[in-house]
Amino acid sequence: MYAEVTVNCESREYRFDLHADEAMTPDDARAWFDEQVVALECEPFRPTGKLLGADKVLVVAQAAGPKGLSDAAWGKRYAAAATALLAQRAVHVDVDAMTITC
Repeated sequence: MYAEVTVNCESREYRFDLHADEAMTPDDARAWFDEQVVALECEPFRPTGKLLGADKVLVVAQAAGPKGLSDAAWGKRYAAAATALLAQRAVHVDVDAMTITC
């Protein structure tokens, strides 16, 4: 196993185990999250209107919700992008608490 991502959303836990061949580059991860922010119509939660990398990881998971996180293919892409964007091999996203732990 290369990396793992867990997401808590609406009192459910989603776990994604990644292998090295599923890794993304940081540039690809940024582009993927930018596309998802637009596609899912995510709203920034900072007063400045800016979304930092970690913010994108949170708001995309929040907007995707259980429906998106239950989609195995989408979930793997999300996990690969999150680990690449945050430069971490273990990421825990808690949508309910709006926190990320690496």
